Amino acid sequence: MYEKYQKGEIVTGCVTGIEKYGVFLSFEGDYIGLIHISELSEHFVKDVSLYANIGDVIPCVILEVDDESKQLKCSIKNTDYGKEKDSHIDHGFAPLKKQLPIWMDEKLKEYHENSDKKQ
Repeated sequence: MYEKYQKGEIVTGCVTGIEKYGVFLSFEGDYIGLIHISELSEHFVKDVSLYANIGDVIPCVILEVDDESKQLKCSIKNTDYGKEKDSHIDHGFAPLKKQLPIWMDEKLKEYHENSDKKQ
């Protein structure tokens, strides 16, 4: 029996749904797929919708194929698409690193204003 999709193959799918745990895709031949949140990035993913929008056509790698149910488990972790999305998202402590000097300046200004009022 010929199987339409193979594990490790790179395919494109159309995003049909977004949930907090992953992205749903449709493929040719009435196959459906899921990119679980853990397969979106090597980094922590807080918001799945930063990686895809409904209607997007995205490339992904097939991790598992169930021809009987026509379901695919997919990943974008190691694709150019996944890396491109990651490059536009702040991960880890990067947002704090950007914000910390601003907060410090605000607090120092507030401190100096309050100390001037006391004198």
